[in-house]
Amino acid sequence: MDLLEKKLSREEKFNGRVLHVHVDTVALPNGHTSTREIVDHPGGVGILALDEADRVLIVRQFRYAYGQVLTEIPAGKLERGEDPYAAALRELREETGAQVDALTSLGEIYPSPGYCNEIIRLYLARDLRWGEMSPDDDEFLDVDRIPFDALCAQVLSGEIRDAKTCVAVLRAKALLGR
Repeated sequence: MDLLEKKLSREEKFNGRVLHVHVDTVALPNGHTSTREIVDHPGGVGILALDEADRVLIVRQFRYAYGQVLTEIPAGKLERGEDPYAAALRELREETGAQVDALTSLGEIYPSPGYCNEIIRLYLARDLRWGEMSPDDDEFLDVDRIPFDALCAQVLSGEIRDAKTCVAVLRAKALLGR
């Protein structure tokens, strides 16, 4: 069966600093039409940074959409056209003060494919060096270190619910053979 949907028309709804929203009318594989509400997003990066004592750098920050403080790996959005690898190095330094010479790819994820085209590229950082944090003016976060095995347990128990953090932890666990 051909599963592709064909765009018939587009209605622009919102063009913001980060997001662009539109509603498309599409032709379905069965010949009927439907609408798709889509959020265009420039993408993001997430970095699982592992220090010399086998601890992961995590950030805690209030996430307005959920109304709570979440525990996450350092992460951030891409500027339009920005190289994800360079963005990962930048976000790690800005949010934690950590710097590295090289990153290992942990792949990419589609966090909300039902309505958003965001792609998050995940990286593993090791051999950390320390400098100063420089978070964005509207970014307030606490940085901590959690033993890798304890963070894995928090992911598996459901205590950590942030998707990029869960995927990065589990992929790093597999990559590192643990």
